[in-house]
Amino acid sequence: MKLTLKRIHTNFYRYSIAFFFTLCYPVLYILRQKTSRYRYINQMRRLIIFLSSSISGIFYSATFEEPLDWKKTYVICGNHTSNLDVSAINTILKNNICFMGKEELLNNYVLGYFFKTIDVTVNRESKMSSFRAFKTAAERIKNGVSVVIFPEATIPKEYPPELHSFKNGPFRLAIEMKVPILPVSSLDTWKVLWDTGKEYGSRPGICNIFVHKPIETAHLTLDDADALRDQVFDMINKKLQTA
Repeated sequence: MKLTLKRIHTNFYRYSIAFFFTLCYPVLYILRQKTSRYRYINQMRRLIIFLSSSISGIFYSATFEEPLDWKKTYVICGNHTSNLDVSAINTILKNNICFMGKEELLNNYVLGYFFKTIDVTVNRESKMSSFRAFKTAAERIKNGVSVVIFPEATIPKEYPPELHSFKNGPFRLAIEMKVPILPVSSLDTWKVLWDTGKEYGSRPGICNIFVHKPIETAHLTLDDADALRDQVFDMINKKLQTA
């Protein structure tokens, strides 16, 4: 596709998200009134993603290294190359989840709603903000909500994207809460839409996701956080290199 058509496609996809979000907003408004209803917000988010992605010709395909126990709570860690990574994880994982993301997303028309309700914001330049965000994430885990954290902390600016070093936060969180780490490799979402799509646009296509087997942390201590981080990095990096 020519770049002009790809940019048109990006705008179409972006506006379709806004359209279906607006269509669903009356229900979302009711759901936000009580925290006991928050689990249904995830279901509404999946519906918005399905509708906006499908109408744009974007689909998600998942391969699981082994069957997952959806009743378990996880700290989910994946590489981050595209805004579609959020949509992909929302689509393929069936348990109740929340995302941790930068606080600037509070100003986004669609994402702002979710970060004011089920998701967790963090100012990565502030140690106090990071502390509060991970404390909130720990509370979510106690309540049976799996937390999605992209340990690169941002989308790499190289094109094609390269895997950057991981931050320690999600691995310390998993160890402290004694929940498994679930590594997720986003294999080619960047080929459909890289970053926000502003520079290279987007196109219809299938985003392929590989979900690794969970890594148990119940036997680990915080001294093992670095080794766990490196283990997950190596798993994802190896999968990306062989994809």
